[in-house]
Amino acid sequence: MSYVRVWVHAVWGTKDREHLLTREVRQTVMDHICKNAKDKQIYIDRLNGYADHLHCLFGLNADTTIAKTMQLIKGESAYWINKEKVIPVRFEWADEYYAISVSESSLDSVRTYIDNQEEHHRKKTYAEEVSEFLVKYNMVSHG
Repeated sequence: MSYVRVWVHAVWGTKDREHLLTREVRQTVMDHICKNAKDKQIYIDRLNGYADHLHCLFGLNADTTIAKTMQLIKGESAYWINKEKVIPVRFEWADEYYAISVSESSLDSVRTYIDNQEEHHRKKTYAEEVSEFLVKYNMVSHG
């Protein structure tokens, strides 16, 4: 038996950063994502977001890639949102997502950050957050 513990903080948004995830819709979608993830043996530690994006802290399985996990979360949830007509317009997630590994020593600060998304986004847009995220973790150059 293999013992693996790899934490991933992933962030993804709605297509064109549309503000479709009202508080009620967002909760419904997050509840569904968590249930679906559990059914697929994906451990979600934290899931929260704002009107145009979600943050997820999950444990990566030993036999599943980040891309596959994200497809299972994003692809299935978009399909479900449209099938169940959770919102009155066609829903799509943006193609891209952002993911970074999280060390055990940083788990509590990442959990707090994810838990406080509404407060955080009173001061900063999703676009500003993504830009800072990419620079902070050296995914793009500073210039």
